[in-house]
Amino acid sequence: MHYCAEMAKHAAVLTRLGERVRELRRERGWSRKDLSERSHVSERFLADIESGRANPSLVRLLEVSEALGTTAERLLADAAVHSGVALLGLRGAGKSTIGLRLADRLGFEFVELDSRIEETLGLHLSEIFELHGEALYRRAELDVLTELANGAQPIVLATGGGIVSARETYDLLKSRFFTIWLKAAPEDHWSRVVNQGDTRPMANDDQAFSNLCALLDERQHLYGEARLVVDTSANGVDAVVDDLCARLGGIA
Repeated sequence: MHYCAEMAKHAAVLTRLGERVRELRRERGWSRKDLSERSHVSERFLADIESGRANPSLVRLLEVSEALGTTAERLLADAAVHSGVALLGLRGAGKSTIGLRLADRLGFEFVELDSRIEETLGLHLSEIFELHGEALYRRAELDVLTELANGAQPIVLATGGGIVSARETYDLLKSRFFTIWLKAAPEDHWSRVVNQGDTRPMANDDQAFSNLCALLDERQHLYGEARLVVDTSANGVDAVVDDLCARLGGIA
């Protein structure tokens, strides 16, 4: 049974690798012959790669990736078997709202990482930070994420806004999940949180909105490491979910 599962996993990787090669080729408006001439890989072998029948050597993969203007590492990352989808962004990005709908559409379980951390430690987030500090939270965040990444079924994961600042945890997230940054304007982050009845952003802090803008600016390059960036200010929830489902069909 274990052998069959491993074979199925390998076949899935080769299938996704082929799909990504074909997708990149078509984005450039190339025929398979065009890619063959640029990569010096035969059309027949390229056909086998794109159909998922071939297991290309590292040399062949380098030749194909360079011709497509990417890297072998990126192609392999695109083809990796993921533990699901992870949504990134500050509070008010839409991670819970979009995550719930996306999970329903994909047939995945929806998990909020912070809620799972609270369950694991038996404490609310505020208590974790007040009583034990950020260090305990970050250790628990990594432990819980590791457990979720090794789960049997794929999930849609809503992460905490600061996960991108914890390098080891963020690297694990990117390696095991298809990461998506739900990008929004600072004003939208702010208004969504307030409209949900959360008055904490402005409590006893006249600089709260300025701080939010600074935090978003500080983390922007980290969020930008996500595999996909979706502007939730420009599009409504339904449009975002429809777009994500279309793009994520390969991992569902």
